[in-house]
Amino acid sequence: MSINAAYIHIPFCRRRCFYCDFPITVLGDNGAYIYLSLQEEYVDFLCREIRATSKNTPSLDTIFFGGGTPSLLYLEGLAKILDTLSQHFGISNRAEISIEIDPATFDINRLKRYKSLGINRLSLGVQAFQDNLLQIIGRSHRLKDIQQAIDDIHRADFDNWGLDLISGLPCQTLDDWQQSLEKAIELQPKHISCYDLVLEPTTVFGKKYQAGKKPLPPEETTAKMYCLAVATLKAAGYHHYEISNYAKPGYQCRHNQVYWLNQPYYGFGMGAASYTDNIRFTRPRTRQKYYAWVADYERKGGILDIPPLSDTDRFLETLMLGLRLTKGVNLANLEAEYGQEYVRKLVHSLQHFLREKLVILDDNKGQIRLASPLGFLYSNTILATIFAEFSHERR
Repeated sequence: MSINAAYIHIPFCRRRCFYCDFPITVLGDNGAYIYLSLQEEYVDFLCREIRATSKNTPSLDTIFFGGGTPSLLYLEGLAKILDTLSQHFGISNRAEISIEIDPATFDINRLKRYKSLGINRLSLGVQAFQDNLLQIIGRSHRLKDIQQAIDDIHRADFDNWGLDLISGLPCQTLDDWQQSLEKAIELQPKHISCYDLVLEPTTVFGKKYQAGKKPLPPEETTAKMYCLAVATLKAAGYHHYEISNYAKPGYQCRHNQVYWLNQPYYGFGMGAASYTDNIRFTRPRTRQKYYAWVADYERKGGILDIPPLSDTDRFLETLMLGLRLTKGVNLANLEAEYGQEYVRKLVHSLQHFLREKLVILDDNKGQIRLASPLGFLYSNTILATIFAEFSHERR
């Protein structure tokens, strides 16, 4: 299958937020300027990785700059990466090119330069609309910075932009969450992502808090937060197209749908994951180890010496990702790819959830999907049951 999507990891951040376990490099509040040579070095290795990677037509149709905080990257470096991608792979005239940006890390002039480089989609890391919560989670921006950022986005005439929110934060109330949802709707982004806080063990929060214990909201409250987001955003005209994502019609993130449909994509940069030739691979998570890996990758001629995924693993990954979509997965497509027995075992494993109406089998469309919102709230349990059904095949 041809590959037309690329993820680019930009690791630089002002600080590490207390919930974050992404591979990043902390620069400090003014470090984007002080450590310019460090950024230049990183961009050089990233472009070397791109050039060492085998080409696979057609041209790229989606490019996503994630992080980290990509809006801290010096503009010449961003231009160099895009130029390298264009020269090595080609970039489609209709490509969706997204970049994650944080409040107080850009101004209108930077946004205009983004447009001149072909970037046409922005993802703004808001997380909360309460200053006390932003401080609790370790964010470097405040409410005034959010408003300035959105003013600049509008003044730069960016149409396709979205924002991120997090529920289940320490000390966050249901009223706080309602207020954040209403404020987000008022600002009229084309896309809203609502993520539930995950306590990763290596993070500040993972070491400090236990799930369900104060000051974290109890599980019943976080479930209400999820249901509130679904109801509130759908009522405001946002299509709930993925477990955590909502968009105005025509503004679903094309790049992220590549992941959820389990299609192949390139990944470039420190800690970036890729899925090519049925091989899923994650690069080293520290700069020096990543640099050493790139040098070795070049020597090997851009070959990943990793065994491909088995049919069973690919089938389970297709379900794990595809069931995040509100439309679910198509059973006829699964049967054509993996065979009738795989589909039979899948449906057998879901009988309890079908009876409880947490999973819906649409015979007319041949789709199987999680019910919204309750099925999504039980998604981990449902997926664990599916994986258990296929445990013998994975040995």
